[in-house]
Amino acid sequence: MAEPTRVCPHPWFAGQERPRILAHRGFVPADAEGVAENSVAALAAARGTGTVYLESDCHLTSDGVVVLFHDDDLKRVASDPRPVADVTARELSTVMSTRGGLAVLSEVLSAFPDARFNLDVKAAGAAEQVGRIVAKHADRVLLTSFSDDRRRAALEAARTRGGEPATSAGTGTMTRIVAAARVGVPRFASTALSGVDALQVPERHRGIRIVTPRLLRAAHDAGVEVHVWTINDPARMRYLLDMGVDGIVTDDAHTGMRVAAGKS
Repeated sequence: MAEPTRVCPHPWFAGQERPRILAHRGFVPADAEGVAENSVAALAAARGTGTVYLESDCHLTSDGVVVLFHDDDLKRVASDPRPVADVTARELSTVMSTRGGLAVLSEVLSAFPDARFNLDVKAAGAAEQVGRIVAKHADRVLLTSFSDDRRRAALEAARTRGGEPATSAGTGTMTRIVAAARVGVPRFASTALSGVDALQVPERHRGIRIVTPRLLRAAHDAGVEVHVWTINDPARMRYLLDMGVDGIVTDDAHTGMRVAAGKS
């Protein structure tokens, strides 16, 4: 038998109505100039749309500072071939000074005290440091990673500091969950879903539909939310919300908030 829906969800989920609109790497308006994704300006623009959910990615600089940055290197954002891991925070701050400002994890957690952060640990070397930093903000942080090892390392580091962030499944855990949902045996799905608060998934992967009524039913029976990434088309947002998904991860938080409010 599936576990009952959780009566007391993690605080990351509490006090906010669904559907949840997660601003993917912040929000860069179409007419914005000099603003890069994951920058301080992009995070501020996302909050300006009304969403409280800021999705971002964590890397570690050469001098051990956790920064919000998606790619392993600076090529796409700054036409600079250097890996993030090979530059200092000061150097990266200079690069980002004309691109919306460098988002340092410890600083933005304080700068946006009312935001809920959805953090993807991109670099193995960043996991422990991320966990330590978010520990005192654990009530408004969800940790995730494609790598379950990185995700668990970050969670463990937070726990050693007395924090218990929410978490969503990594690729390995997600594969087991999707397989269990397809089989349609509640006990298998419940076991696979144990220990996670959310499933954050693409609608499809390599032509295979991931988000199905069975997956949604299995997740919801276990008290686990389903958030779908990265959806920018309003029609697809409405379709998924009508299916019953709990959240949309989007590059266009403005449109997402309008859809969520029934205005678009």
